[in-house]
Amino acid sequence: MTYSLIIDLFVAILLVVTIGYAIVLNRRLGKLRGDTAELKKLAATFGESTVRAEESIEKLRNTADMLQDRMEKAEALRDDLAFLIDRGGQAADKLEDLVRATRDKVGIGPRSVSENANADVDKGDVQSRPLMARPDGPAGADTDVDGVRSEAERELLKAIRSSG
Repeated sequence: MTYSLIIDLFVAILLVVTIGYAIVLNRRLGKLRGDTAELKKLAATFGESTVRAEESIEKLRNTADMLQDRMEKAEALRDDLAFLIDRGGQAADKLEDLVRATRDKVGIGPRSVSENANADVDKGDVQSRPLMARPDGPAGADTDVDGVRSEAERELLKAIRSSG
């Protein structure tokens, strides 16, 4: 056998192997082309999702800012209400002290409540009754020397009668 025949056989075998490898490579490239289309769809979907996520993040930031503003306003209102409640409590304490002092000065005692009145309170049928002077006090104890009440006394008695 000649060297040229051996070389030709060797080249033929290499060509058969190369053709087989080309067929396998062609199939893989076909799959890659098909996967490329899916990859493009996936990239487009990912892009849309990214845009929606950015929009949602912006909305969340706006909402958080709005909530922060509302919280600051609510805290300010809470502080104002706490101050007003404290001042109202102080005013109520002062008013109660004034009422007690005026009752002692004028001779008006706290109203006694009978059992019938308690039953009316439970029913909600109680009407306000004017305060009466104590029987043990002098008849003119609620007037000053000239027989006229001071303006402060009149207002205080008016407030007491309306609350009773």
